[in-house]
Amino acid sequence: MPEIIVQADPFDMGAMLNRFAARQDNAGAVVSFSGIVRDVATGDLAAMEIEHYPSMTEKALAEIADQAMDRWQLADAFILHRHGRMGQGDTIMMVATAARHRADAFAAAEFLMDYLKSRAPFWKKEITAGGAAWVAARDEDEDALSRWQQQGS
Repeated sequence: MPEIIVQADPFDMGAMLNRFAARQDNAGAVVSFSGIVRDVATGDLAAMEIEHYPSMTEKALAEIADQAMDRWQLADAFILHRHGRMGQGDTIMMVATAARHRADAFAAAEFLMDYLKSRAPFWKKEITAGGAAWVAARDEDEDALSRWQQQGS
């Protein structure tokens, strides 16, 4: 059963990956990805704030992790996503997948990342010297997610 964590506190990527990998008895591959807060558009990002509704978020993340488990031959999956206020360079999220073969682990991890970027129920606000603004959905994120729908669900 995939593990889902939604928390405000920073986390140690290495420790979380080691913990995930340690429980994989039959996996030949473990793939992970961590997202880091960065200034994409303005050049003066002071912070990012992420809001969510806990029960809705955890349910949605569990459903997408279950989809990945069903779609690829995964031994396990893991999603950790932060909320609250973060600065540039802070780790915002992490996914990890384990499978007998690397192709399934890579594909499932990429699927989870694309989902988290475009559809997970988090609301992001960028705070700059000029004020604060909610982050709008980007076409390229939707395009990335749409390829998984074209390949079947």
